[in-house]
Amino acid sequence: MTFPPDTPRSPSPNEEPESLPEPGAVLQPPANSETGSTSLTAPPSATNGGQTSDEQTNGGRKRLPTLLPAPLESLPEDLPMGTFDSSDEIHSILSPATTLTLIAVAVIVTGIILNSFWLTLGGSLVAVLVSFRLILPSLEGILAELSPQQQALLIAIPGALIGLWGLMRISGFNQAILDWGKTLRWDAIGALGDFLGAFGQIFIALLALYVAWRSYVISRDLTTQQNRITQQQTIDAYFQGISDLVLDEEGLLEDWPQERIIAEARTAAILSSIDASGRAKVVRFLSRSRLLTPLRRDRRLGRPILDGKGGYEEDRQEGVRVITLGAMLATSDLSNSDLRWTDLSDTNLIRADLTGCDLVKANLSRTILYQANLSGADLMGVRLFYGKAETASPRSRTEMPNYSSGACTGAVVEGADFSRVKRMSEEQRRYCCAWGGKATRATIPGGCDDVPNRLER
Repeated sequence: MTFPPDTPRSPSPNEEPESLPEPGAVLQPPANSETGSTSLTAPPSATNGGQTSDEQTNGGRKRLPTLLPAPLESLPEDLPMGTFDSSDEIHSILSPATTLTLIAVAVIVTGIILNSFWLTLGGSLVAVLVSFRLILPSLEGILAELSPQQQALLIAIPGALIGLWGLMRISGFNQAILDWGKTLRWDAIGALGDFLGAFGQIFIALLALYVAWRSYVISRDLTTQQNRITQQQTIDAYFQGISDLVLDEEGLLEDWPQERIIAEARTAAILSSIDASGRAKVVRFLSRSRLLTPLRRDRRLGRPILDGKGGYEEDRQEGVRVITLGAMLATSDLSNSDLRWTDLSDTNLIRADLTGCDLVKANLSRTILYQANLSGADLMGVRLFYGKAETASPRSRTEMPNYSSGACTGAVVEGADFSRVKRMSEEQRRYCCAWGGKATRATIPGGCDDVPNRLER
């Protein structure tokens, strides 16, 4: 058979293959009559005079390039585990010990089905021993994580219980308990158990009642605390509002009657919505801000006059107050509050509760204390009148006060309760005895036998 010149011919089975190219030889395209002939050329080796390493190792013989895969040592270390055959995992899971345990279990089941004592015994022993061998490494790991004290406690508690049981057994105590138990009347014990059960139910009911009561107390305390916080926020807002009115850039609060009216309205509203301590805070703020004190004013501009000492000059006779409390505190609860150095002059405190108040250096001149309760209050330095006790008298609706002699400058103390008051001066005692009336004279410490009743009632 003849082939065309350009058609490649495959060798027959009986034909010797042509020589293969040397390792590293560069394959060139076949020779063509138009382009010229080409041949397979191998680059000379950089060493050994152009001979390749294969020729040196094989006596100059040419051999085929190796096509075997790289050894396992050359595999990358980060090769994913999923590339291995899963048979290795199955082999690691189904270890001989695990297989032996499964066989032992099967033997136990067979022995139970066949009712064979030896099969069941043998399978049980093998299963227990092999399973314990499998569990032991995990137990060792768990014990290694425990501290020495925990390891000792883990062993000591079961050991102590077992040892106690053994001592009771060899001493015959267990048998004594059993013999004593046989002599008991279990019907009576059952009745006693019913009684104890009923008592336990009563105890649980009482415990539930106590828990409910404690919950109520805690809820009440939380509500009180929340109300106190809310009240303090309201008082702070009031302080800020009054401060804004006083320090307004258009002028002081004293210059604007409308702003003074607004300030009095705010004061009346807040005093009716807060407790005793809150009222005391508001009164102290207004008093220390000189908003309750009658100030001397310019007759033309209405502005207060400075006293040359960094404050405003007082004018008890004709001065004007920025805020007039009037009857805002009448019948109010001010008990156990701090009213030190406050100016409550010309204030209506009729039937007010001033029990236990700290009134040190407070000004109560021309204050209406009719039937007010001042028991236990601290009256050190309290001004009840101007002038002397012999010439002072309570305020009058028809007569003007005289701050020199004290006439009509005193507080109305008729019917007031002064029992257990603290640090009452002699001048205060003589004035209250003279103008307090029969009910008030009976409550004044030290008595009023040496002072005539000028009210005559």
